[in-house]
Amino acid sequence: MIAHAIRMETQGGPDVLKLQEVDIGAPGPGQVLLRQTACGLNFLDVYHRSGAYPLAMPSGCGSEAAGVIEAVGEGVTSLRPGDRVAYQGGEPGAYADLRIVPATRLVGIPDGVSDEDAAAVLLKGMTVEYLLNRSVQLRPGDFALMYAAAGGIGLLAGQWAQHLGVNLIGVAAGEEKCRRARSSGYFAVLDRNRDDIVSQVKEITGGRGASVAFDSVGKATFDTTIECLAVRGVFVSFGATSGPPPAVEASLLQKKGSLYFTRPTLVHYCSAPEDYAASAGAVFDLVGKGVLKPTIGQRYALADAGKAHLDLESGHTSGSTILIP
Repeated sequence: MIAHAIRMETQGGPDVLKLQEVDIGAPGPGQVLLRQTACGLNFLDVYHRSGAYPLAMPSGCGSEAAGVIEAVGEGVTSLRPGDRVAYQGGEPGAYADLRIVPATRLVGIPDGVSDEDAAAVLLKGMTVEYLLNRSVQLRPGDFALMYAAAGGIGLLAGQWAQHLGVNLIGVAAGEEKCRRARSSGYFAVLDRNRDDIVSQVKEITGGRGASVAFDSVGKATFDTTIECLAVRGVFVSFGATSGPPPAVEASLLQKKGSLYFTRPTLVHYCSAPEDYAASAGAVFDLVGKGVLKPTIGQRYALADAGKAHLDLESGHTSGSTILIP
């Protein structure tokens, strides 16, 4: 079986992403042949491509997709040809029109949820699920801080936090992105281009600071995030779009209010099959109920994956981005 897939011979800039023909064979035991209709784009893919996360070369790229099952391998009984499914995680290689995927990673797409929305929401939604529900203990009325509030994860986080009754304060860049974040359930939205983030967070929280800060930016925001936290607050570092944050000294956490620092990943929170299924199910349940509304800001042809990466890294995207095979 010949697939058209984005491949990398080496890690580097967006130009290393090349569309190639690849012989993928037929599905083996426990595997499924999936004709992919939409592929999600995530900053994780940028880390894989750039070398921030080393990979054995050559390699595919991409971490999630949705589509229709064409064939199943021996032993696969819970899925059948024609089923609409989505997946996230596993070995990079989701940027493709056809792919062989382990059946255990596939989640059925509910009626009423499009393939494009499924590809745009699954990985990001599962990230929001573990961040808000399991990485910390948030209660209704708590104040929390979220960077990149107009990004794919950020918009979903605002909606999910509103559903939980959490007062989520968003940070975005520019009035248009702030407007989008405000429309997605945030308690308040700050413009990092003009607002003093620390003083505004302290004012909004009555001087206490945020109980939790979700920081996906890294190096550029580390000091600000520390100052925004309340006594015994939790710093959740889950990305590094500006570069890795500095090493965290125990004495700094003590001096700034007995703070906690954690660097969680979706892989660890969904490594068990039951956790993976429960997290994905929670995402699709809230999409089906209209609580989560995926926002697809950009669509690119599969061959234009490099351009999509360039736009994502330069901050020229909003909401989720998908590639169309």
